[in-house]
Amino acid sequence: MIELFRPGVLVKPYERLSRDQLQWLDQASLNILSDPGVWCYSERAARLFKDHGAKVREEDSSGAKCWRVSFPGGLIKEAVAKAPSRLVLGARKPENRLLLDTEVPRVYFGTGSEANIWLETELEDFVSEKDSSLKTKVPRYTEIRGSTALLSRAAKLCEQLEHLDFFIRPLNIQDPGITSDNHDVNKFFASLNNITKHVQAGLTSLARFKDVVTMAEIIAGGETELRKNPIISFIACVFKSPLQIVDDTAEKVFAIVESGLPLVISSSPQGGSSAPIQEAGMVAQINAEILAGITLTQLIREGAPVLYGSVPVRARLDDLHDLYGCPEFNQYNIDCVQMARYYKVPCYSTAGVGDAKVPGMQAMFEKLFTHLYMATSGAQYIHYAFGLLDRTNCFCPLQAVLDNEQVGKIKHCLRAPKVSVQDTDDAVKMVKKVMASSHRLFARHARKAMHSGDISSPYQFETKDKKDNVIENALEYMARLEAEPAPHLDPDVVNDIYNKVPGLLPGLKTA
Repeated sequence: MIELFRPGVLVKPYERLSRDQLQWLDQASLNILSDPGVWCYSERAARLFKDHGAKVREEDSSGAKCWRVSFPGGLIKEAVAKAPSRLVLGARKPENRLLLDTEVPRVYFGTGSEANIWLETELEDFVSEKDSSLKTKVPRYTEIRGSTALLSRAAKLCEQLEHLDFFIRPLNIQDPGITSDNHDVNKFFASLNNITKHVQAGLTSLARFKDVVTMAEIIAGGETELRKNPIISFIACVFKSPLQIVDDTAEKVFAIVESGLPLVISSSPQGGSSAPIQEAGMVAQINAEILAGITLTQLIREGAPVLYGSVPVRARLDDLHDLYGCPEFNQYNIDCVQMARYYKVPCYSTAGVGDAKVPGMQAMFEKLFTHLYMATSGAQYIHYAFGLLDRTNCFCPLQAVLDNEQVGKIKHCLRAPKVSVQDTDDAVKMVKKVMASSHRLFARHARKAMHSGDISSPYQFETKDKKDNVIENALEYMARLEAEPAPHLDPDVVNDIYNKVPGLLPGLKTA
């Protein structure tokens, strides 16, 4: 049987760290996990660690009961070695599945965050005060609170973006009918009903986890089929940096791992506040947190499918907000990709987010800076890559369309060289043939290469005159994409889900 997957892009990884530096960081992380260790607020996790040889003692931390856990290096090494080096993230359409393999540096790009704001873009006509015959269009941006309708719209648009490989909810749903109890079921249904690519999200509450899994099983065709083709996966930020295991997130990890579905162990310390700002300190700490999280998954269930979820950021030193558009952001992240490869665990990484608040030159610079640099690292699964602005506070569909074009160019740029004996022989024959002709031009052969996809097309939103019409052209293209029909689930499947999963908003059936 032929297995179908999205192609992604195979790269020859750029490696920032030497082998010695990887080993030094590995040892530093093990030293941190031994002393000072981690503060664990989950009694269940602390007990599991103790049962497997960790040193655990009860402490009082700011009035909250917790356990100080010191890990032997051997426990960490043995547990992490049991994590699969290869895993599949499924999709409603088989050809949209993702193959994550640490031995194969195949890069995929997708969305991320859970922004509260949707940034809508409209063009308004402005007339020159000096010459009324001179008119131009200027974008006007409107902030809208996230909702299930907008999340559905985001998923439908992302279905049409050919270079977007997976979907992580980019928008927080804040409808009047959404509560902490029904947030997860509506979030997953709005996504799954509008996109046939892999869907991933965190859990707001563990209370409805089983209902989310039931929904996915109905769509996939049953419990067994869902495990073969996991159309959903989860993210758990089990650590609150620095070095603190959160109780309710640990319980989510137990439930997800026991379900057999894939999980990202994500950590996102901020260099300069919740982690050292220096490269070695940041990477040693985040690596320690992720290793402890992966160890937890493997102690719960050996061989549990898990991703190494590195999301390090740097603090602005003027206000301590996250700073994404800086060189250190890339340096931290590339180091973490190498650490994941060192342990042979698929890597969930970050690119395509910056500090710009609206589409424009700053946004494109910051995004290109990280898109290209992180893609060369060989990270298997790069989130945040589409549509985010103002750090991760805002999702803009226009920006997602612009990012799609940029990611497509990067994928083409990083493709393996097409140079073989046959290719060079063909090139010599082509030159001889052209030079024997009267015109001595290669135009016919260039057209053939373009039609086969060997060479790239011009920038899709380019303008022909001295005006900058990129935003106007991208909006027109986005309108065409949004006019396409949504890939809704079969009505019988939808009815089955509504009968078995309580709390779904009625309007989502057609959203």
